[in-house]
Amino acid sequence: MHAIRAVVADEFEKVNRLIVEQLRSDVDMVENVGHYIVDAGGKRLRPLLVLLCAAALGRSDDSHIAFAATIEFIHTATLLHDDVVDLSTLRRGRPTANAEFGNAPSVLVGDFLYTRAFQLMVQLGNMDILTHMATTTNTIAEGEVLQLVRAGDPEVSEEQYLDVITRKTAILFAAACYGAATASGADDNTREVLRAFGLHLGIAFQMVDDVLDYDGNPDSMGKNVGDDLSEGKVTLPLIYTLQSGQPEEQALVQAAIKARSSEHIGAITDAVRRCGALDYTRARAQHYHDMARDSLLTLPDSRARGALQTLTTLSIDRNY
Repeated sequence: MHAIRAVVADEFEKVNRLIVEQLRSDVDMVENVGHYIVDAGGKRLRPLLVLLCAAALGRSDDSHIAFAATIEFIHTATLLHDDVVDLSTLRRGRPTANAEFGNAPSVLVGDFLYTRAFQLMVQLGNMDILTHMATTTNTIAEGEVLQLVRAGDPEVSEEQYLDVITRKTAILFAAACYGAATASGADDNTREVLRAFGLHLGIAFQMVDDVLDYDGNPDSMGKNVGDDLSEGKVTLPLIYTLQSGQPEEQALVQAAIKARSSEHIGAITDAVRRCGALDYTRARAQHYHDMARDSLLTLPDSRARGALQTLTTLSIDRNY
């Protein structure tokens, strides 16, 4: 990741400075909660995609800096709201904002970050970007509601799972790449190619996240193994186990999903490994990784394109 960021190091630093600047408020709680989650670390993957796509198209200017900060604010707002909805207590290795400050401040500061993001987009003066991002944030909200509605339901299909992660996660990856191309003045075909790249990358990224919930190192991930199960989230490893596991394994997983309980996480982890669910999910992630990599081949060869290709591979070859 360090080598990838080095390709757009100056721009990346400008994004970080703009994020800090745009967190300023005369309401102390806004700054306190905002800085708490923004300063917690994280990969800054989505703004990095904006900068690398712009560089790959041969144009990076202040509009890309502002748009990258916008994308990070929207992502951060979704994290604040997610953690409240999911009753999460740990993110990136430390207490979540809602655990530290309470649910109400987390939700309201999430709202502040959403509106700050749209203030930045209005300043860009690009109606195409503003329209696309309005649709994107609406789709993310729908994905959150769909996930909530389907929580605790062991009948969720792989198609329904894919719908949720596309809306909830992948769509913002796609928007980051599409917006970068739009801000660069790229033609419609290039915008669509980069949108597809981001969408497939985001799907692969989320699928690997769902593998790591049963096969990851809690210290590296900064979250508790089994969190998704305790929230009743029906992810692809569980869906596959319900289809291909032994009858007793299927019964165990079904009961855990309905109860939204990770009490038997050890046995469930053994089950998803034994029946091949993790291998299956990784193979599906590889499929979307390959489609993302293929999209990049339409771009001119450059250091930035190479960084995007490496980033795509890292999205599935990781342990956090």
